[in-house]
Amino acid sequence: MAYDRYIAICKPLHYGSLLGSRACAQMAAAAWASDFLNAVLHTANTFSVPLCQGNSVDQFFCEIPQILKLSCSDAYLREIGALVLSISLAFGCFVFIVVSYVQIFRAVLRMPPEQGRHKVFSTCLPHLAVVFLMVSTVLFAYLKTPSITSTSLDLVVAVLYSVVPPAVNPLLYSMRNKELKYGVKKLFLCLLLKHQ
Repeated sequence: MAYDRYIAICKPLHYGSLLGSRACAQMAAAAWASDFLNAVLHTANTFSVPLCQGNSVDQFFCEIPQILKLSCSDAYLREIGALVLSISLAFGCFVFIVVSYVQIFRAVLRMPPEQGRHKVFSTCLPHLAVVFLMVSTVLFAYLKTPSITSTSLDLVVAVLYSVVPPAVNPLLYSMRNKELKYGVKKLFLCLLLKHQ
């Protein structure tokens, strides 16, 4: 998304040549391959950990920190290695997003206000909001100290980074649609009048 917006805003005349179907397929393949490698690595580590405190996880899905709490072996070194790989992949993506948006905002701030700054910001800010929500909650979930661990807090944080961004994404990106904006305003108005 960040690269698409960068090309569309900073190099609009080259959009077709830089972001054709082949480039999109290559970027999708790279993302799928890195995520698949990451998933296989974590799955292999998870299935090799012996559990001695039962097999009931206090989450709605099997999450690595929750499984490590049930472990009775010293699998932390292997898991730390897998987490270092995951963090490296995530950090690389994060740096790419930040660099893309810095370039976008530099280009936007150089253009005259009447040339469409509002349109650019309304296109880019929802993506940044979703990325920030996901990154901040994932960092909190995986890097928090054991002293602030509680089952309900872990569950809320897991929902925030695994359910909310995918659920909010279609809503945020479709809010530029005038018909949807009108429908949402009408719905809220009806709900407001109904409760009065």
